[in-house]
Amino acid sequence: MNIGTQTIETDRLLLRRFTLEDASDMFKNWINDKEVQSNYGEPVYESIESVVEFLNSWIASYSSNEFYRWAIILKEKNENIGQIAFCEMNVIHRFADVEYCISRFYQGEGYASEALSALISFTFEKTGLNRLQAFHRGRNIASGKVLQKSMMKYEGVLRQSFFDKEINEFDDKIYYGIIKEDYVKNV
Repeated sequence: MNIGTQTIETDRLLLRRFTLEDASDMFKNWINDKEVQSNYGEPVYESIESVVEFLNSWIASYSSNEFYRWAIILKEKNENIGQIAFCEMNVIHRFADVEYCISRFYQGEGYASEALSALISFTFEKTGLNRLQAFHRGRNIASGKVLQKSMMKYEGVLRQSFFDKEINEFDDKIYYGIIKEDYVKNV
């Protein structure tokens, strides 16, 4: 069932395991960007050293075939422009939660949708998972558009279920999902 992070190639992107060589692109493009990290729900890393330390934990996790996290590489420039992952996976019930982020410099070009569509295909063709799901925060309209462009279907809103401590406000989680049966019907 679980095969871990395998390389996935699309027309414009290479989704692959992270390496330490990704640290400088990550720092330049997204992991040091407060807006990107806030929308993604992760902390900002303020030095290359902290990125390398963080990367080491991801790289060590590749030893598990239940770890799925890809660097999103723009093939044209051989540059890390983001990441996509199963942030949580339930092996018993065979589903995973997907998260992704794209550098602000590369947003609006369809890269997140391309990566997500490739991940959906990989999931249902190569793993034993039956369901993928993801949410976007109500304020993050762009992320909602990514989910809408994929084959995922709108499933509902968990109102004010996310507390953004940086701005001291609640936000909604808007959920989308896809099951293997839906994928097979659409391929």
